[in-house]
Amino acid sequence: MSHLIAWADDSALRILLAAGVVLVLALVLHAIGVALVRPVTRTMPMASTIAGECKAPTRFVLPLLALQAVWQVAPPDFPLIAGVRHANVLLLLACLTWLGLRVVRGTTKGLIAMHPLQVEDNLNARRVHTQARVLANTLVFGILVTGLASILMTFPGARQFGASLLASAGVVGLVVGIAARPVLGNLLAGLQIALGQPLRIDDVLIVQGEWGRVEEITGTYVVLKIWDQRRLIIPLQWFIENPFQNWSRRNPELIGTVFLWVDYGMPMEPLRREAQRICLASPAWDGRHCKLDVTDTAANGVQIRLEVTAANADLLWRVRCDLREGLVAYLQRDYPQYLPRNRMALEEQGPVASSML
Repeated sequence: MSHLIAWADDSALRILLAAGVVLVLALVLHAIGVALVRPVTRTMPMASTIAGECKAPTRFVLPLLALQAVWQVAPPDFPLIAGVRHANVLLLLACLTWLGLRVVRGTTKGLIAMHPLQVEDNLNARRVHTQARVLANTLVFGILVTGLASILMTFPGARQFGASLLASAGVVGLVVGIAARPVLGNLLAGLQIALGQPLRIDDVLIVQGEWGRVEEITGTYVVLKIWDQRRLIIPLQWFIENPFQNWSRRNPELIGTVFLWVDYGMPMEPLRREAQRICLASPAWDGRHCKLDVTDTAANGVQIRLEVTAANADLLWRVRCDLREGLVAYLQRDYPQYLPRNRMALEEQGPVASSML
């Protein structure tokens, strides 16, 4: 009996000693790996970002993997071995979930850093930002669900629950689908937006009469920064089910209009020359198009429409204001008599006047 107790003590001591050794070796291996990866990835921004994000979780994953190997070879009579194995598995699954989240985060940060928005032609950068952020949100959701499911499946009760849930998958799936329709709808809408890209980060949109830029795309909603610094929060699914205007879908260049009313006596050629001069003087004009047309007539005057172009929506607003202000000043200065006005002319007719006497 004493011999058996001595053997058990020796076995426990050997297992604990082995656990300590592999723990130290795993930490040393992690330190060596960090020291080797850092200079190798220095010239690779994407790999460097991912490696930096994964440094913390791998410091726990490697020791837990090594300890799990030791606990698996421990004898069944080792004190509390079943609980130790289970606790180690739970910690390992949690750290692996953490590692997966950090990989997604590092990849997203690397892609965004490689495609800055602060460039003149940022169409490709906006596409990459949109896809990276929306897909990252979807992957984060999937990793969290997978990690939680894996942890729950280590408990016998949870496995039985999973089996019964699978047996009644039809009814449960219907109930869950109805209850989670808004969440799942936004999740699927996010995938559609990431793949089809009807809108991107920094796109100029007109949504319900509001003009703004896409500031953020999350897993459930889009943040639209309005021109007056308000924020309009819109669910992702709304963009799939409703029409909206995207002023920078393919190209940020736009055509805008300016409308004026003038008297019938106003000559058009001087007005055309002045419009061209104002466009040339405006730094917001891109030089592509500046055209004046008479588009309507009414009792008190004629309507003038000027078409003007600019490189983006902000510059278009500026050149339209410059053109409108310049033409009004020109009419006031050189042709004030042809500004639109309401007037009534009475002409005396001889026979008519005589009949009225």
